[in-house]
Amino acid sequence: MNAVSVLSQFVSKYFAVFVICISVLAFLSPETFTWIAPHITLLLGIIMFGMGLTLKLSDFTIVAKKPVPVVIGVIAQFVIMPLVAFGLAHALNLPPELAAGLVLVGACPGGTASNVMVYLAKGDVPVSVAMTSISTLLAPLLTPFILLMLAGQWLPVDASAMFVSIIKVIIIPIAIGIIIRKLLPTVVDKGTTVLPLISIVAILAIVSAVVGANKGNIASTGLLLFVAVMLHNLFGLFLGYVTAKLVGLDEAKRRAISIEVGMQNSGLGASLATVHFSPLAALPSALFSVWHNISGPALVTLWSRIDAKRVKTEVQDGKSSTHL
Repeated sequence: MNAVSVLSQFVSKYFAVFVICISVLAFLSPETFTWIAPHITLLLGIIMFGMGLTLKLSDFTIVAKKPVPVVIGVIAQFVIMPLVAFGLAHALNLPPELAAGLVLVGACPGGTASNVMVYLAKGDVPVSVAMTSISTLLAPLLTPFILLMLAGQWLPVDASAMFVSIIKVIIIPIAIGIIIRKLLPTVVDKGTTVLPLISIVAILAIVSAVVGANKGNIASTGLLLFVAVMLHNLFGLFLGYVTAKLVGLDEAKRRAISIEVGMQNSGLGASLATVHFSPLAALPSALFSVWHNISGPALVTLWSRIDAKRVKTEVQDGKSSTHL
């Protein structure tokens, strides 16, 4: 188990590198990965089951004790990202399937990797976990509704069928995971070290399947779509932070909300797009998965440098005051 734990930590640390490498491989040799496409929904279910195994009822108590940051964050999540996606789709004149796919990833709940990023950024981890959990539970209602309102002009949206899909691939696996953790806490705790590795392998498989199925589309629209995805994520990170600052939240909560708003459950986006739209509509979610695993660590590094400079300045000021 120690070897598995070390491997899991290594893969988690260099996740962004693995995502980029698997994407390049899938582009160069699509036939190696396209067989995975029919199993995307199952893979997402495995990821969500793993998320359920890590959740405790205490993770939701923060919502009752201090609901304001979580409520503000969740509202920002489901308002900022879909509207930014909608605006970018129009501004960049994206083809219908890509436009709908971009709105879809914007309408998804926060991604599980965001909790790790918030921890590394010295953000408010309980707020991050609560936001991920609440936005995920709200997804069956809000994601189809947002798509119906914003993406219906490009592609037909069957909101009721999408609602059922999200219940199947998100809510049921999470619920089973929570129940198993409640019944077998000791067994689950022993196996938690391998969960990140399983989730990462599943995400890599989803990304590779979508990239492999869209080699031609990436070659023709890749640059434009990458710009759209990059701007979508960066606007989310920035506007999430600004929103938290405007309502007077402290720095730790600003960072948590920024990352939660900017990092999406792109696996859900890819699964829903593949089932309800087309493989092409899943491409924004796949590229989002690649990019936000680059921008997230980059933002953590930026904040770490800012913190280090602030501490250095405070130490220097303290030394100066002692000499006066």
